[in-house]
Formats: sequence, C-alpha cells, structure tokens
Amino acid sequence: MMLTEFFKSIYNSSVTAQAFFLMAAIALAAGLLYSWILSFRIWANTRFFVVTTLVPVTVAFVITFVKGNIGAGVALGGGCFGLIRFRSAQGTADELVAVLIAMAAGVAFGMGFVAYGTLILLAMALVYFLLSGAKLFEHKSMRADQLLRITIPETLEYNGVFDEIFARYLNKAEPLSVKTTGMGSMFRLSYQVQMKDASQEKAFLDELRTRNGNLEISLLPYTEQGPIQL
Repeated sequence: MMLTEFFKSIYNSSVTAQAFFLMAAIALAAGLLYSWILSFRIWANTRFFVVTTLVPVTVAFVITFVKGNIGAGVALGGGCFGLIRFRSAQGTADELVAVLIAMAAGVAFGMGFVAYGTLILLAMALVYFLLSGAKLFEHKSMRADQLLRITIPETLEYNGVFDEIFARYLNKAEPLSVKTTGMGSMFRLSYQVQMKDASQEKAFLDELRTRNGNLEISLLPYTEQGPIQL
C-alpha cells in the first residue's frame, strides 16, 4: 500500500504552489543526477551537460501549465525541440537519445508523477552506463566505416580502375563523389569504405598508389554526421 501511494501523482484536483515547487525541485535534482551519470559515457561538453539537466524540469513546466493536456504539451515541446535542432549543429545518436529520455521523464514530472519521472531518469541512465561499459555489441564482424579519398590524373579512366583492389581489401566501397582539383588537371574520388582487416591498411594504400600515379590518398574516419571535412 505504501508503495502504491508513493507512485501516485502529487497533483490532486488542482496544482498547488507547494506541489509545483516540490515537483520542480525533484525534477531538477533527478535531472542533475541523470546528466552526471551519463557524463561518464556520452559527452565531455559542459554546456550540453547543463542543457540536459534542465530538460526534465522544463518539459514538466510545459505539461503543468497546459493543465496536463499531453497532446498540447507534446506538440509545443516537440515544435520547440525541432526548432532547436534545426538551429544547432547535429548531435550524435547518444545525445539525441539522452535528450528524449529526459523529455519522457519531464512528461511524468509534469503530470505530478515524481516517482515515475525519477525512476525513468535513473534507471535509463544506469542501463546505458552498464550497456556501454559491457561492450556487448562490439565484435570482429563490426568494423568502422572510413572515408577514402583518391586523387587521380585526368587521363586515368576511374570507372572500375580500383575494383580489383577493393575486392581484396574491403567489405564495402560505396562511391560518394567525384570532383576536379588542381585547376582541372586531376580528379578526387571519395568512397565510404570498410576494411576487411585493419592490419592490411598500409598494403591497401600501397596498391592504390600504384594505380593513381602516387598522387595523394587519404583514409579518414567516417562519422555519424558523414565524412569529416579536412
């Protein structure tokens, strides 16, 4: 019985000032602890740490002041979230999930269910912390994609010229772009590639050099936002 009472909403027939400020304090404290736990795994950016801390209490304010209308609250919060993401640099999947979890907990807080909101934040932070540390999804068959850039002379027909080498060393080679460089005297080919064996990287580049006349070749990380720009 005591446990059931603990998980009831602190809002009864109306939202009192005492219940509102109690909810805000708990949401802020839970958000702070949530962000602190995730800071060990996701980000080193202090600004993002602060923003995520404030997400649950901010969403809770929205839900509270639309009088528990989840549809209106989610529509308003979702529109603001979309505007923020449109006006800011694209985040990683980890950061987006962290914010969405905080928003879900904020809905619970805004309805007065402070126990559920706290449980959502702390449980999901703990689950993420344990899963990211266990490395359950890291195995030999999973290899990171890379960005391969090859500069070739304009006289070289680039269609299929590297296919034989790619077949020996790569799991995949997806063409991304072709552009001219050096005042039109050369082409730069870009591929999203995945090595079969990372230890064969030098041998792979050496064979490419024999085909492109020893011109510039680069093999770079391929991030979630796409190829890095160097």
